[in-house]
Amino acid sequence: MDIHQGFLLTRQARDTRFGSQIELWLSTPQGPAQILIEGQKPVFFVPNDDRGHVQNVAHDARLTVNFKQIEMSSFDGKDLIAVYSDSIAAARQLNEKLIAADILVLEADIKLADRFLMERYIQGSLAVSGRAETINPGRPNQFLRITEAKCKAHDYQPELKVVSLDIECSEKGVLYSIGLDSPSDSRVIMIGEPQACETPTLWVNDEKSLLLALNDWFQTFDPDVVVGWSVIDFDFKLLNKRAEFNNVVLSLGRNTQKIYFRTLPSSQQSFITMPGRVVLDGIDTLKTATYNFRSWSLESVSQELLGEGKAIHNVHDRMDEINAMFRKDKPSLAKYNLQDCVLVNRIFEHTHLLQFVIERTKLTGVELDRVGGSVAAFTNLYLPRLHRAHYAAPNLHPENWVASPGGYVMDSIPGLYDSVLVLDFKSLYPSIIRSFLIDPMGLIEGLKLEIGKDDDQAVAGFRGGQFHRMQHFLPNLIQELWKARDVAKINNEKAFSQAIKIIMNSFYGVLGSSGCRFFDTRLASSITMRGHEIMKTTKKLIEEKGYQVIYGDTDSTFVSLNAAFSPEEADKVGNELVEAINHWWTEHLEQEYNLTSILELEYETHYQRFLMPTIRGSETGSKKRYAGLIGEGDNARLIFKGLESARTDWTALSQAFQQTLYMMVFNHQDPADYVREFVESTLRGEYDTQLVYKKRLRRKLHEYQKNVPPQVRAARMADDINQQLGRSLQYQNRGRIEYVITVNGPEPKEYQRSPIDYQHYIDKQLRPVAEAILPFIGMNFDDLSAPQMGLF
Repeated sequence: MDIHQGFLLTRQARDTRFGSQIELWLSTPQGPAQILIEGQKPVFFVPNDDRGHVQNVAHDARLTVNFKQIEMSSFDGKDLIAVYSDSIAAARQLNEKLIAADILVLEADIKLADRFLMERYIQGSLAVSGRAETINPGRPNQFLRITEAKCKAHDYQPELKVVSLDIECSEKGVLYSIGLDSPSDSRVIMIGEPQACETPTLWVNDEKSLLLALNDWFQTFDPDVVVGWSVIDFDFKLLNKRAEFNNVVLSLGRNTQKIYFRTLPSSQQSFITMPGRVVLDGIDTLKTATYNFRSWSLESVSQELLGEGKAIHNVHDRMDEINAMFRKDKPSLAKYNLQDCVLVNRIFEHTHLLQFVIERTKLTGVELDRVGGSVAAFTNLYLPRLHRAHYAAPNLHPENWVASPGGYVMDSIPGLYDSVLVLDFKSLYPSIIRSFLIDPMGLIEGLKLEIGKDDDQAVAGFRGGQFHRMQHFLPNLIQELWKARDVAKINNEKAFSQAIKIIMNSFYGVLGSSGCRFFDTRLASSITMRGHEIMKTTKKLIEEKGYQVIYGDTDSTFVSLNAAFSPEEADKVGNELVEAINHWWTEHLEQEYNLTSILELEYETHYQRFLMPTIRGSETGSKKRYAGLIGEGDNARLIFKGLESARTDWTALSQAFQQTLYMMVFNHQDPADYVREFVESTLRGEYDTQLVYKKRLRRKLHEYQKNVPPQVRAARMADDINQQLGRSLQYQNRGRIEYVITVNGPEPKEYQRSPIDYQHYIDKQLRPVAEAILPFIGMNFDDLSAPQMGLF
């Protein structure tokens, strides 16, 4: 039996007439491989004392169960026994009946395929041996089938075959064409009579033929990964709907397996299972990699990342033009269709998104297409280690949920400052976990220790938490990730480094989330409250050096040097501060707790000028809102946090005004004439293109009843007009609306009828920007703008 190495694409477990079967699809150096694993039985754990009760429940339900004595206990100290079922369906049925009988059942929610992989520490890469057979030999969709398979963890870096998919359709959802862009083949499948076309095009007679041709393309070119833009919620959702309408089975999976598509009624979020292939949505994957954009439209993101975009921007122009091209100019529609596919591929390449999800899977074992996945990642890493320490994981207990304090945010001292330093603790929460040995099992073991007797084995936490000095896993897990990230940084492996950073920083969030089985307020509080203590002590240490701490937020401390310093002088002070404070923490943890400090304060930034504004309408300093000037001369740049220039719900007018006004003030220039002229120009209509609000509708339109914000009023007006014009409704099920404020209230940008209400923009967009900074230089917005307003 040969040993094959590969990378996991999809995993499934199913019941067959011979018992449960796990199916894994891999990408290997020799091509795709299907791994079939028999003999794995679903298992969960119950208290040993309930064995007889479980046997009776199973007997009454006519279910066969097998018990296995194990050396394992629950977090509350109950001895456990393993319960094995003959099938997945039987395990699910028994679990439901045991819960109804008020019997504790642990880990019944762990899926069979997931358990098989995590218990073998398989995280994406694996080696497999077994009986191998080539299926479809000599054909494009040839693959290797391995039965009687045995798997183990391995390190293998895959080269995955990717296709970008995009559909074009009518406003009623009737398909026109499907674009496919991959290194193997780029083409458009188009309904219509064959004609000369610059874009490689396969012509088909009707919608049914279009779907069958798509099936054929997937079997011929056999991609590992399908990417697209809203590709699950839009493209595949519509493809699935039209396949049902045309009585076509979408057999896009490997070995012509059909796809499975489902939509959650609660959230309308859709999911797709395509055996042997992974579907990655560009928007979801970018969000998982912590990207953020003002707008998530393909046009906006491609313009921001690539400097290019789609040929048609307006949604109605686009629909009208697509309809017109399908009727009269199909070669142009083919070109437009394929361009969208190419843009998505280029975004994935530019951001290294595929490498990011591969590395994330290799680090945590979560599926390539898992959106978010922090809880699943933690479970995959922690559970097998926990089992080897003879514990079963607890169940979710959301009814016992007790919130933990959030990150430390100190009251700011408002003002306009010269020379402000920002000092950041490097990965503060992971550092606290490592330094103070915070760990779910460590908490359980720590609480067993007797105060006064076992103090040398205990590390104090908060809210009654106490952690065992020796028995823990999480600090070591983070240490391994930390080392790997340092290596990734040295090797300039940005995708790998980003994946590690996200995983490390997610561990606190997981422990503080009631959606995680390991949630315990003593865990999360021992992290955040320790963070509060560290930040407050660091503030005190800095002020003892003669400097002023004007603000602190989670892991960042803002230090005023009380005078204007040159960049060189400021750097010297910053480096001296972090060296002294890091030394203090090292000595303090060693002397006070006999612990090794991993806490590391870093000198992050020097702001030549810095504004900490007040809360609007008060003299109290704001939080999470500030602006600063970094650098000098041509290299100077403005940084905004939480202010208008950094927010997507403020107009381009306010942002342009703020950028120039703040730059002038920071550079000690008199802004009086600029403010007057900008107000006058606004009133004259010179900035009308910058008055558009862009806001997201977070609920369905009909759900807004009592409080109806401007964006909803504009959206309702837009869809009323769309209906009158016979156009499709755009805003009923959430979406993004662009609108302006007129003398008759909010109106959609595309259907504006009334004159602009300029006074609204002066009061609501310019005034807040100016009033945040002008009082610090002895000026008042009304004094500068009111006389000019009187002229109109």
